[in-house]
Amino acid sequence: MPLVHSRLNHALRVPLAAEIHSRPFLKLEAPETITHLAVYRAEAGPPNGNALSQHATLAALCGHFGVAAPVSGASYFYHDFGRFRLKWECHTEFATYTFAEPSRERATLAERFANMPVVHLPEQWLESLAGRLMVAAHVVLERGEGSNGDLQRAFEGNVVVGASVMQGAQLWTDFAIQSDGFSRVVIRDVGMRAQQAGRLVQRVLEIDTYRMMALLGLPSAREAGMVLNAIEAELAALAGAMVATDADQQGAGSDQALLDQITRLAARLEKLSLDNSYRFSASKAYFGLVKARIEELREVRIEGVPTVEEFMDRRLTPAMNTCEATAARQDALGRRIANTNDLLRTRVGIVQEMQNRQILQSMNARAAQQLRLQQAVEGLSVAAISYYVIGLLGYLGKGAKGLGMNVNPDVMVGVLVPVVAAGVWLGLRHMHRRMHG
Repeated sequence: MPLVHSRLNHALRVPLAAEIHSRPFLKLEAPETITHLAVYRAEAGPPNGNALSQHATLAALCGHFGVAAPVSGASYFYHDFGRFRLKWECHTEFATYTFAEPSRERATLAERFANMPVVHLPEQWLESLAGRLMVAAHVVLERGEGSNGDLQRAFEGNVVVGASVMQGAQLWTDFAIQSDGFSRVVIRDVGMRAQQAGRLVQRVLEIDTYRMMALLGLPSAREAGMVLNAIEAELAALAGAMVATDADQQGAGSDQALLDQITRLAARLEKLSLDNSYRFSASKAYFGLVKARIEELREVRIEGVPTVEEFMDRRLTPAMNTCEATAARQDALGRRIANTNDLLRTRVGIVQEMQNRQILQSMNARAAQQLRLQQAVEGLSVAAISYYVIGLLGYLGKGAKGLGMNVNPDVMVGVLVPVVAAGVWLGLRHMHRRMHG
């Protein structure tokens, strides 16, 4: 039975299956000229502000040429505008515009670079990219090996990077921004198979784009390094203050001041980590993509010319190592601050325990004094109670004598004094045992 009924499918089956086909390569055949622009997202705005801004920019370009723009939410767009072909891709932080058009067969490299697809773009639209243009590159795809003199003139005398790639092409570039504001790439088709040119151009442009995006973490790493130096110096001074003064001699106010200092340090480091963690993670991911795309080139050395992989190892890898080292340093410093904070809190806890012990000892002394006072009061209480009880019994004896009974009140009182005193004392003891039992 064919699985065509929509209720049989998972809600994400169709879009997930289409995802891997959503960004096909341009179909290119030498000679071609390509202009590639990578437009960075807006610095401020809502979480989906990048997609909204990029769609608005694309819509403005399509509107200028009378072409229907893609629906909102699209991440890929391709259209043949007649004079050029456009492939647009929207990524998390940037969008790429790749314009391609055929070139004259016998034109020189200088002539090709002077007539790139960018000449067809409206000046007003280009001005709208102010402050957001991250990558601008011109690519010349030509047939045959060409001359080295043309290469030197095309790259304005800069050191050129090159290699034989994908078993049918030569790649030449300098990864530098030329006097016209564009970087330049020359790809020579010396035996590529069908559709191989489009894949090669895509990989080369992705290397340049992801390289620039990866380098966005370097300024953050340099700024973070200075802040980390200041935090480390303050942490070292704080630890020195903890070591210099004995905990027994330290007052609660001084400990609280140290605790406030380390709390502020922890807050500063946490803010720094929040500001940089995404950028460093993104740089690491972009760098991984750069290395993956370089591996896909399958470079073969051309004698006397450094390869793209060698160039990136010398120029890009140290910058990425700086970002990784700064991120690791942030984490290590966070652990050190946490350890110092734990030590200080332990120290404050020990001081508080000593103070509590002193309070308990004082309370014990007071309790002993109260016990002795209570015992003294109990003796007086026995005498007072006995005195009143014997007085009552004395009156009772006098009453009995008045009634004619043979009773001597004085003798009776004298005999009852020890009995009453003993009875009162035993009664109080019994009462205390019941109360404290």
